Amino acid sequence: MHRWVLTVLLLISSYPVLAFEHFISRQGHQLMDGNTEFRFAGLHAPELHRLEDDARGVCAADPRGWGQYFNWPTAEEQENWFQALSFTGHKAMRVYVLSVAHPSDAACGRETHILAPATEGGMPVLNEKAMLVYDRMIALAEKYQIRLILPFIDHWDWWGGRAQLAAFYGETADDFYRTDSRTYAAYLDVIRQVIQRKNSITGRLYSEEKAIMAWETGNELKDSTADFVQKTVAQIKLHAPRQLSVDGTYLKIIPESLTNPAVDIISNHFYTTNNNNNPEQVSKDLTAIGGKKVYLIGEFGLTDSKNIAAILDAAVKTEVKGAKTAGVFVWGWRGQRHNGGFYFHKEYTGHYSYRLPGFAEAEFNDEQQVVNLVRLAQAQMAGKIKPDPLPVPLAPTLRAITDPLNIQWLGAAVAHYYRIERASSENGPWQRIADKVSNAKLPFDPAKDKIFADPEALTLHGTLYYRVIAVNEAGDSAPSDIRSWGNHEALIPN
Repeated sequence: MHRWVLTVLLLISSYPVLAFEHFISRQGHQLMDGNTEFRFAGLHAPELHRLEDDARGVCAADPRGWGQYFNWPTAEEQENWFQALSFTGHKAMRVYVLSVAHPSDAACGRETHILAPATEGGMPVLNEKAMLVYDRMIALAEKYQIRLILPFIDHWDWWGGRAQLAAFYGETADDFYRTDSRTYAAYLDVIRQVIQRKNSITGRLYSEEKAIMAWETGNELKDSTADFVQKTVAQIKLHAPRQLSVDGTYLKIIPESLTNPAVDIISNHFYTTNNNNNPEQVSKDLTAIGGKKVYLIGEFGLTDSKNIAAILDAAVKTEVKGAKTAGVFVWGWRGQRHNGGFYFHKEYTGHYSYRLPGFAEAEFNDEQQVVNLVRLAQAQMAGKIKPDPLPVPLAPTLRAITDPLNIQWLGAAVAHYYRIERASSENGPWQRIADKVSNAKLPFDPAKDKIFADPEALTLHGTLYYRVIAVNEAGDSAPSDIRSWGNHEALIPN
């Protein structure tokens, strides 16, 4: 077994795994978990399997004009992100698409999920390194009881989408929607390869993973036709008959999708640039669907918290012919970095990504208000008046200390602050040297920003020992691992 796969298995097995009993199914306009209706709300976490590092700026080598830097999350980052979602009430998550290779990837130090064919005119190849991260995401989703909605290909170029897939065959982006094109044949084969993949961690085919609620034809496929959707969902159902399908068309509803039994979920995205970022759009879409399919608001946001509140309220309460919104996601969310701080994404509107459980440092971004609104919608969909309290944080993970002026740790999933303790012996006694330390600066640049510095350490003799405790309104975590600095650096087990 590959060494890092074994490491992931050990990490995932460190907490008890709760197996899903049922696949999520569709009953008319409702999603069902066994005999119970399944509804959900959340912050949209697009990057659970591939991450963007806005702090690095723009890669000038990418001619598309945006040139973001991307990387694969570490196993500890991925687990931390699922903890943050689970501990704040998320029951489902839609992630972003499979990325497609572009000629500028090498110059920008990027890797993607879908690679060019090994032979001219052949089918695309899945990047095994990328798919191992995807395996881990699915295994963690089951462990933390979060159902996944997984879209295949993007209409847009951000991660590499239909245009990059078409370039493998000398075709254009528009050929993606033409079902007699080589690009479309490649797209169908990508669907087959992915759904038939065997998860290296769980040992199951993706089609057997109950954590996968639904496969989505793609992200914002606004030029979808009835023929395109019919043939695509037929491919999905051929290989994954027990999982659901999402028509990834948006800004319109294809009439044939309402009568096609292979289509389970109709999705839309609300944004101001599309003139639909308002609560009235919920009733418009539900009316157009007429209770024939499940309705999902796959993304909305980039607006003020007052409008977010109104749209979430409509998603929770609006009912047309007995049908309500099954799920709604606010764009977008980013998680904690391996060595401290948070990843971030800044939109063209000036809005930043949100973090959990919400922080005062992002008051300018309405972060705490938006998190509270999402958690209220989650509670209301579950028939509750208010959200459940946050759990006590797990222990943070203190990193090796090579410089006491830059002490780093992976934060606990739902912590608000940290307490720093120091001792001259690994057995204590421990002295509190800092309290209410935050790791939530927004934006955070790890090349420039520091979470905590202990300048006093430079004046002290001998070896010093450190540990960190996470704090929120529910209480204090257990102490982190112990790290030393001085004559040597060593990890001291708890």
